[in-house]
Amino acid sequence: MAINRWKPFQDIRRWEPFPEVENLRREMDRMFDRFMGGLDEGRSELAFIPSAEMDETSEEIHLKLEVPGLEAEDLDVSVTDDAVSIKGERQSETKTEEKGMVTSEFHYGKFERVIPLPAHVQNDRVTAEYKNGILNLTLPKAEEEKERVVKVSVV
Repeated sequence: MAINRWKPFQDIRRWEPFPEVENLRREMDRMFDRFMGGLDEGRSELAFIPSAEMDETSEEIHLKLEVPGLEAEDLDVSVTDDAVSIKGERQSETKTEEKGMVTSEFHYGKFERVIPLPAHVQNDRVTAEYKNGILNLTLPKAEEEKERVVKVSVV
């Protein structure tokens, strides 16, 4: 019987954090590519998705969307009794310079956002105002939503 020397730490490798961080970055890039590529063909060309802010009172829902760089006529707003759809397109301004380089971080092209509403609204009484790149929608709640009381039984 041979005696072998015990080396308990010989299989432990030195940890190199940078290759691990690079692997994490690659995996995150793949995840975002799959997410964006999983959308249907028309949506993969979307330039951006407008940010939204919503608050609700007992009478109405207030919805604000950030859509800078557009005119009011460039926006297509549709309201059903339980959702709001905002579509539009930001046109690029063609600019040519003979010397130097032009860099732009602006997003040009089509956008669309569908926002589900927390309550049914009277879509024929919606008001909209567009000022300084902010679209403000006031959505009055449907009558049955305002007066609706639900009894909850406690067990």
